[in-house]
Amino acid sequence: MARAMWKGAVQFGLVTIPVKLYLATESKGISFNMLHKDDLSRIQMKIFCPVEDEVISRSDTVKGYEYAPGEYVVITDEDLENVPLKTVRSIEIEQFTKAERDDAAVRFVKSAYYLEPDKIGRKAFHLLKTVLEDDGLTAICKVVIKDREALAALDPFGETMLLTTLHWPDEIRSVGELDLGDEDYDFKPAELKMAQQLVAAMTGEFDPAQYKDEYREALETIIAAKVDGQETVAVEAPEEGGKLIDLMAALEASVNAAKAARDANAEKPVSVSDAKAAKARGAAAAKAESAANAEPVAESEAPAKPARKRKTA
Repeated sequence: MARAMWKGAVQFGLVTIPVKLYLATESKGISFNMLHKDDLSRIQMKIFCPVEDEVISRSDTVKGYEYAPGEYVVITDEDLENVPLKTVRSIEIEQFTKAERDDAAVRFVKSAYYLEPDKIGRKAFHLLKTVLEDDGLTAICKVVIKDREALAALDPFGETMLLTTLHWPDEIRSVGELDLGDEDYDFKPAELKMAQQLVAAMTGEFDPAQYKDEYREALETIIAAKVDGQETVAVEAPEEGGKLIDLMAALEASVNAAKAARDANAEKPVSVSDAKAAKARGAAAAKAESAANAEPVAESEAPAKPARKRKTA
């Protein structure tokens, strides 16, 4: 049974809709424990007080805010509950905006939550959801979750609504920090057309059920093998450095591979691995062509090194 992590209400003008929030996602990654390498015993993280020079219990700790170097003020749970903000116990809708908005900054999502209305508020809940659906709108809100006020977006989602917390504008770094270069590229019409054909061949309806965490599955296989005392299989390292490739040949090979994959299984979108395989075939085809007809688009100063294999016990 899912457990609500927040209780409050959606404030929609003078309408109050009691709701509960449930985490919409969960991490399925593999976690590790820290062990002492000599005896493989699990280490313990203990809370140490340097003044009394002893280990203390977590129950003996309190929250403190450093308002000056080495000076702290204690903040209790009661203090946090009494913060004078309406958003501590309510999702305050600030405005409505088109769901397909141009302001890319608010698309930086932090967390997602399902909303469950209390029985008394179901009619108002579904009324708001219906209006958002019919008019293609998103509700921009503010809410306090885990001792922090968050900017959020409220959208219809299946039979319920989804609250996604967003980064504040001043939390989003400028792309000016990136080294993106200042070159202007003049693409040939044939290159643009071929790239458009490749994109079209790989375009389809997004079905999340067709995707899975292949890294986690591979890691689980390695762990199972080591538990059974088996030697894990070495993975061939990728070649280092770049090669001279013919862009048109690579694009053409990619388009053909994408079309073939789509025709073989129309229900399944072309995967990233398919695209990488097509790229490799394109590079091989380009290598077979004469160097005089090849148009270099990438070159590494360092020569390619042979792939190395490594085995782990």
